[in-house]
Amino acid sequence: MQVFATFDHSPYLELAIRKLEQQGITDIYSVPLDNRTEEPRMIDSIHQSDGVSLINKGMVLAVMFSVVGASRGFILEWGPIYWGMIGAAAGFLLGFAIDFILLKLRTRNKRLLKGAKSEVILIIGCQEEEGKQVEAILWEHLANAVARVK
Repeated sequence: MQVFATFDHSPYLELAIRKLEQQGITDIYSVPLDNRTEEPRMIDSIHQSDGVSLINKGMVLAVMFSVVGASRGFILEWGPIYWGMIGAAAGFLLGFAIDFILLKLRTRNKRLLKGAKSEVILIIGCQEEEGKQVEAILWEHLANAVARVK
């Protein structure tokens, strides 16, 4: 039987390994995971999307500003068509800028933790009757997740 567990890098991982060794389990394998080194792409492609859209507010503001620009364009010199297009462009740029700034503020806190948050996968080979005991030791030492495979 194999028991898989994930841990944060902490002294609890070392304590769990030590306790398992004291129980007579020697088939322990640990794999540290690497963090992402490059920044995620800002613009999505047709094949990959992160679910974040930067044009929603821009489209709404473009419609609103173009309506206002076109209605005011009857009074202004260039006419309603030019002022409607200027309003649409200004609204879209304003909405895009708002979405972009909000996205940067949300992801800034995640990037600050980028170097500190990595995990370790612990793979333990044991007898089937030792499985519950191993699982209890792992949970006792603050494992993030545990799975048993027969």
